[in-house]
Amino acid sequence: MTSVLPSTPQAQEIQTLFNRIAPAYDRLNDWLSLGQHRIWKQMAVKWSGAAVGAVCLDLCCGSGDLSRLLARQVGITGQVYGVDFSAAQLAIAKQRAEQSVQPLAITWVEADALNLPFGANQFDAATMGYGLRNVLDIPRSLNELHRVLKPGAKAAILDFHRPVNPAMWAFQQWYLDTIVVPAAESLGLKEEYIYISPSLDRFPSGTEQVDLARQAGFVNVTHYPIAGGMMGVLVAQKPS
Repeated sequence: MTSVLPSTPQAQEIQTLFNRIAPAYDRLNDWLSLGQHRIWKQMAVKWSGAAVGAVCLDLCCGSGDLSRLLARQVGITGQVYGVDFSAAQLAIAKQRAEQSVQPLAITWVEADALNLPFGANQFDAATMGYGLRNVLDIPRSLNELHRVLKPGAKAAILDFHRPVNPAMWAFQQWYLDTIVVPAAESLGLKEEYIYISPSLDRFPSGTEQVDLARQAGFVNVTHYPIAGGMMGVLVAQKPS
């Protein structure tokens, strides 16, 4: 496992947060997504265009769900790089991959999404699950993703969003306040999960994400809202 670690105090604070929540991360994702996050991750893999034999990047891989889905998609002739700056998350991801009945070609890399330890034009496809909302510099993260993708390659970026519909917005906030945060509190992680609501308020809308991706050099950019706009997948292609 190679390592390029975050250097700023704010980045180190986020890294520490994800190290703390790592043991409960998947359980809380189930609660946060009403159990649907696995379906949404399959959609992201499909939209990434990952094919058999491809070399793929899963950025902000967490406990490795998307990395494992990508590895099954590309097969033993392909290769997946699962990247996260939380050592605790990567340890869980590695353990789960090793428990897979099917051999999975995954290399785990501890690194910052804003400073990827890869050369230009390396990857045939990329995914990013629940990471863009947490990076300190979204344009820089998109620029890095654009840099490491091969010409013509696609990225599929999955994340939670604030819905445009007021009723859905109210439901999302109620669900966070009455289900997710109390569930996190029962695991001793209340403060760690209170951050979700303000992170959603700061996160660019789907339309704004499309503009940011285009500014980073991507083309054929589309944002697909899911679950009444509480979730979305940004799909963007590097020009051929």
